[in-house]
Amino acid sequence: MRIGLLTDGGYPYATGESRLWCDRLVRGLSQHEFDLFALSRSAEQEAQGWVQLPAQVSRVRTAPLWTADEDILGTHASKGLLARMVMGGGGRSYGRRERQRFTAYFTALATSVCTAGATSGEDGAAGASGGAGFGERSEDGRTGRTAAGVVDAQFTDGLYGLAELAREHGGLPAALRSETAVRVLEAACRAPGTGRTVQTATVPDFLAFARELDRVLRPLSLDWYDEESLGAVDLCHATSGGAAALPGLLAKRFFGVPLLVTEHGVQLRAHYLAATDTPLSAPVRALLANFHGRLATEVYRQAAIVTPGNTHARRWQERCGAEREKLRTVHPGMESGRFTALGESGDSGPDDTLVWVGRIEPAKDLIALLHAFAEVRKAEPDARLRIIGAPAQGPEGATYLAHCRALAAQLFPDEATDAHAVGDNPVSFEDIGGAEVPDLSEAYAAGGVVVLSSIVEGFPISLVEAMFCGRATVSTDVGAVVEVIGGTGLVVPPRNPRALAGACLALLRDPERRARLGAAARARALELFTVEQNLAAFRGIYLELISHAPVRREADTVNADGEPRPFATPPEAHVQGPWTASGPAPAGTADPTPGWAADPRTVCAGARGTGGGDV
Repeated sequence: MRIGLLTDGGYPYATGESRLWCDRLVRGLSQHEFDLFALSRSAEQEAQGWVQLPAQVSRVRTAPLWTADEDILGTHASKGLLARMVMGGGGRSYGRRERQRFTAYFTALATSVCTAGATSGEDGAAGASGGAGFGERSEDGRTGRTAAGVVDAQFTDGLYGLAELAREHGGLPAALRSETAVRVLEAACRAPGTGRTVQTATVPDFLAFARELDRVLRPLSLDWYDEESLGAVDLCHATSGGAAALPGLLAKRFFGVPLLVTEHGVQLRAHYLAATDTPLSAPVRALLANFHGRLATEVYRQAAIVTPGNTHARRWQERCGAEREKLRTVHPGMESGRFTALGESGDSGPDDTLVWVGRIEPAKDLIALLHAFAEVRKAEPDARLRIIGAPAQGPEGATYLAHCRALAAQLFPDEATDAHAVGDNPVSFEDIGGAEVPDLSEAYAAGGVVVLSSIVEGFPISLVEAMFCGRATVSTDVGAVVEVIGGTGLVVPPRNPRALAGACLALLRDPERRARLGAAARARALELFTVEQNLAAFRGIYLELISHAPVRREADTVNADGEPRPFATPPEAHVQGPWTASGPAPAGTADPTPGWAADPRTVCAGARGTGGGDV
């Protein structure tokens, strides 16, 4: 079958999220054909280029989410005020009827967004506390529709109306930043029933929100929605929610293509976490939270199946209205081969060393780990802590690493001659690839206990790698840690150095317990978190979805009433063999049945006249 793989800021680019997982998926399911529809996040990401694509990737379509409106899709929209009021994306003029349609659709969308935080009696910024306002429903006895469903209908009417307008008339960017759009936003924010924070929005807030909304809705203006692009695929697989799923929503609406959504980290949660670090005002953050909440609800509603990467993500999706029948937890697949030698060695590691492996950033809470290690040193003076990893990109990561180094020197003044000394200091900061730690496997081999001290975590990759290595672990109870560990390691509350120190001491002093936990951890990781189990799960899901999808027949196989024409396709076309090849009928046969030379791929079960491969 032909799969439309929808990505946002990842595959096929060499940098970005989920690129490794997507590459393993495409390479592992080589019996299928993949079309990539990728959204890029920055000029730097595009400059890094693509990863090497396998043969089963038939084509790639890309579009940026970061360019200015006049650069979108290579167009040059006029910049004057009057032009912005009457122009759509692509430089095409909107007539009076199109302007009326835009106003009506955008009003419906804006009204839904502005009232989203208030539908459950909460402030307009309610979404930042977990999505309240769009996941709770109360029944309307007259029609069976929920009370919140009326507002949801406004959102979907506006969203799909704008998509149809963009498809017919060349795009939306200039219209979304027009004076008309700003006036609609102002009226919607001032209307009765909106949240308190939203009501305080000013004109600069409307302009900022319109700019952010333009970028999020950029996929609506792309030229991907025709029979040769998304209309040609058998299944859309969005590798995240949010903007990546928008093309999948439109492919389903315009062509009936089923949608599968995979989220290892819920996009709505990521938006809430990132919102606190932006310079946007409170009303703009509230409006964006409301919009992303509404979009998440619609994505989960339209998806045939949603595959969270862990139970933590699944709970978020249920909170946003995802139906439990649609949810299938599929853990990310990770390569275990490079850890096989260490995992099968039976070595429980040095009795006096703790090791931490990962990306150095504030969310990893190395400050608490250093304070916990100070408690460990009081009980075990020979203990050592090795922190192995590089700082996160940007000035924040470098600053945090410098702060951690200074704290280590301060907590252990007897071992360090100054703030930069590393000779006798029991805490070392090391990079993978050096003489001491040549590769990742050696990093985990360096300690008897692997520690994770995070205060924010999605799916803990370093923890799974430690499990593949057969290492005992001590972790904080955040994200999907408990689900991953499953009783094969010790878990303590986050931001609690004393509890972290106690758990580390318990394992350092008991090598037999470390060995038992490490063996159990490796067995669990091999059962649940390998690439093979991930591929097997998606192989089955693809076949299940395509088995329920309607077959779209070629025009020459149906009559004027749309009914199948008898014998339009000969039964031989279903059987592999030389007689299915294009060309004249074999010598000595009667006149060939019409359609003798038909391409057998067009009649495979589940194929929709697109030339898809095996099903």
